[in-house]
Amino acid sequence: MSPVRVIVVDDSPTMRGLISACLRRDPQIEVVGTAGDPLEARQAIKALNPDVITLDIEMPNMNGLEFLEKIMRLRPMPVVMVSTLTQAGAEATLKALELGAVDCLAKPTSAVASDEFNELSARVRAAAAARIRPRTDADPIHADAGYTPSGDVVAIGSSTGGVEALLTVLSHYPANCPPTVITQHMPATFTKSFAGRLDRCTQAQVQEAYDNAPLEIGKVYLAPGGEKHLTVERAGGLRCRLRDGEAINGHRPSVDVLFQSVSRAAGPAALGVILTGMGRDGAQGLKDMRDAGARTLGQDEASCVVYGMPRCAFEAGAVERQTPIDKIGRQILTLTGKTR
Repeated sequence: MSPVRVIVVDDSPTMRGLISACLRRDPQIEVVGTAGDPLEARQAIKALNPDVITLDIEMPNMNGLEFLEKIMRLRPMPVVMVSTLTQAGAEATLKALELGAVDCLAKPTSAVASDEFNELSARVRAAAAARIRPRTDADPIHADAGYTPSGDVVAIGSSTGGVEALLTVLSHYPANCPPTVITQHMPATFTKSFAGRLDRCTQAQVQEAYDNAPLEIGKVYLAPGGEKHLTVERAGGLRCRLRDGEAINGHRPSVDVLFQSVSRAAGPAALGVILTGMGRDGAQGLKDMRDAGARTLGQDEASCVVYGMPRCAFEAGAVERQTPIDKIGRQILTLTGKTR
């Protein structure tokens, strides 16, 4: 198999060297060029035809977001944002993911730190396999009217490509949506901003989950990134709990942990949904949900950015039905209540 050809775009020579050094340690990756700003990057892309580019946001001559938007309209290709994970950086990076960037991660601090190297190289290799579609100005999706919830809880898991997928799903949600819990693999500094972005795109109320939060109709709870797993427990009704624990499938919070807790707490009064993502997190948990009588959905291959997590769940027999991302929101409502 040919190595993944990468161009590193960052205005800092030190950071270009650091990112390049990390990537060059992986025999499956070839850094074919670097660029200090979008104008240099444009010429390098034309000349070198890379499989993936890594892109900073704050750069001279043209903002990284402006450049990303042009890429996605004129020459769609996998882009991994490598940024400083500050609060301001989180807002900008979320915008980049909405514009079509495949993934985001923190700038490395060392060329020899194994965790940073493994994360960076794995994300770049996954990006090379991502499905990138030309960006279009789609008509806004309006929430479905006439929905009467049954009280079932919805649990959603997602990873690479999940920002755009979740925005699409929740845009269908009405103000009285089913109580919904979400684990999206995302850095800790991003989840509060992402919950706010989701809140603005839907008629439901979206917030970061907090410990002991009651699951209520009309509310969506996003797992905080960081050191705890989001679970659901029954204690005078269903509640969010944030629990300590080891990383599962390399992740904390983990989709498997969420789904397995929902299978125990809600049994058949639940719906599990697994969306685009790299790896297999969520496959066993979704199978547990289905075995407990819950309904289950998986995003179909054609609409996934990375058909990893949904594929593993489907192959494990966990997915009752595979569905395109633009139909999952309505399908959730059909399976958890009555619609007109």
